[in-house]
Amino acid sequence: MASTSSLSLFLIPSASSSIPSLCLSQTTTKCKQRFSFPSLNRKLATLPFSSTKRPVTRAAEYKFPDPIPEFADSETEKFKSHLLHKLSKKDVFEESVEEVVGVCTEIFRTFLHSEYGGPGTLLVDPFIDMADIVTERGLPGGPQAARSAVNWAHANVDKDWNEWTGGNSNQ
Repeated sequence: MASTSSLSLFLIPSASSSIPSLCLSQTTTKCKQRFSFPSLNRKLATLPFSSTKRPVTRAAEYKFPDPIPEFADSETEKFKSHLLHKLSKKDVFEESVEEVVGVCTEIFRTFLHSEYGGPGTLLVDPFIDMADIVTERGLPGGPQAARSAVNWAHANVDKDWNEWTGGNSNQ
């Protein structure tokens, strides 16, 4: 037999705003007072909005440049040289330093050739992959190698791209 009382969910428009109130009761008059959001309405009313009209470029409208293979090759060599020098100083890697650098370099090379198209396109994914693959292969120091790699890339790749292309990072 069906129950005579049931709990219903109502969305009730608040009198002071177009934001609805949540009601979990059969009687809507009590819910309107208990579950309206007047503090949210006040916050929304006081948000600053610019009155100046500025053209906005949406992310979907901006086309990043294609990767440049020559730049990718040059940058990969700099990356490999730096990483080999940096990781050779650490005891964590022992005899595996060249293999760890090889894994990181190949991932970085692939990223530069396929996805990097200038400032704004340096992603964290390849560096996460470096740490994961080094660890999966049973090599020591995956997180340390990835951290060194991302620090170098953050400091150098966009700057080197701008020098290579004659661009300016402030554009």
